[in-house]
Amino acid sequence: MSNNNIYADFGISDKVFAFGEKIVEALRCRFDSIDKVSEITFAKVIRAMQKNRLNTACLMTSTGYGYNDIGRDTLEKVYADIFHTESALVRPQITCGTHALALALSANLLPGDELISAVGAPYDTLEEVIGIRPSVGSLAEYGVTYKMVDLTDDGRADLNALKKAVGKKTKLVTIQRSKGYATRPTLSVAEIGEIIRTVKEIRSDIICMVDNCYGELVEELEPSDVGADMVVGSLIKNLGGGLAPVGGYICGRNDLIERCAFRLSAPGLGKEVGPNLGTMPSFFEGLFLAPTVVASALKGAVFAANCYEKMGFKAVPGAAQERHDIIQAIELGSKEAMEAFCEGIQSAAPVDSYVTPVPWAMPGYDSEVIMAAGAFVQGSSIELSADGPIREPYAVYFQGGLTWNHAKLGILMSIQKMLDRGLCNPEI
Repeated sequence: MSNNNIYADFGISDKVFAFGEKIVEALRCRFDSIDKVSEITFAKVIRAMQKNRLNTACLMTSTGYGYNDIGRDTLEKVYADIFHTESALVRPQITCGTHALALALSANLLPGDELISAVGAPYDTLEEVIGIRPSVGSLAEYGVTYKMVDLTDDGRADLNALKKAVGKKTKLVTIQRSKGYATRPTLSVAEIGEIIRTVKEIRSDIICMVDNCYGELVEELEPSDVGADMVVGSLIKNLGGGLAPVGGYICGRNDLIERCAFRLSAPGLGKEVGPNLGTMPSFFEGLFLAPTVVASALKGAVFAANCYEKMGFKAVPGAAQERHDIIQAIELGSKEAMEAFCEGIQSAAPVDSYVTPVPWAMPGYDSEVIMAAGAFVQGSSIELSADGPIREPYAVYFQGGLTWNHAKLGILMSIQKMLDRGLCNPEI
């Protein structure tokens, strides 16, 4: 292998390998800072497990009604401690992040209430939940009204417009931390705290909910540390550590979580029912590994941004910018470039590496979507993956990598595919 190119067997050229090595060398200090945050979040996770006396009985399977499930109940106490909240609902019965968000919203909004999105348009799959795109069972169908506060020109929350939007019927303000399929900046925890303070100064009884997907354990603090009444997310993203096979979480105030539990099961039953179905070992171990896995994904995102900016593409966030989630958006400018990028990520996968990603009409989206995801858990975007809607600016959203080495391989493969098809500057 010339130039010690350990990836030559994958079809990565000496030129692409050398380009990547040069980028990595320049990122050593940046990677050290990521590891320092990971060490802090790891201490928080393991302390919560020890405080709540996690033991082997907590790893046992429960079935049927799930009454007196010590593992499930301990897990929820651990989550509440990590997020510094009064309560938590963490269940395999919550099928995905959209389900968790829909559950939190529908449980705490009643007919006549108003929902406001404080940070522009929500993620595509929430459009039908809210009723922006008509759907059976939407909040709109049940008489919940909706407003959206547009972002400023630089992609930040417009606090003055938010103040004007809040009215007598406003019951809940939702804040999406990550960018979704938009090339706007991800919100920092500090920025989220500023939005929440703005809302609470108008009316302290308004519920502030944060869609925390992709942002967990990226910073030392979580949105619940700066006033969020509920934080919501999926276990097949950051907090599952790549091991959780399914699940979602909602952490927050006791009264809000109780309503969520009643909506998930049934009024009067709430958190008392819901078997763990054998998920406890993967839920606990995945959470234990999550700080390290998130750090690996962050290194991959930073590496991707630096590589693609050097190649002349726009990266959001930029190569040198501080990170607040694991997602790296890259504006590639064409459908063909998106396909080449995703083919490179797919060809680096441990599962289905031979498959060629193609755009398709994915449920919940109004554009065709291309996805690369050779994952051990279907749809797990903490694993190496990339996706994006086939629409301008033809941005691909790269995320995940259970290990830094895998994230690095995926990006190098994507560059090679782009180069082979003449879709990027050959003078890398």
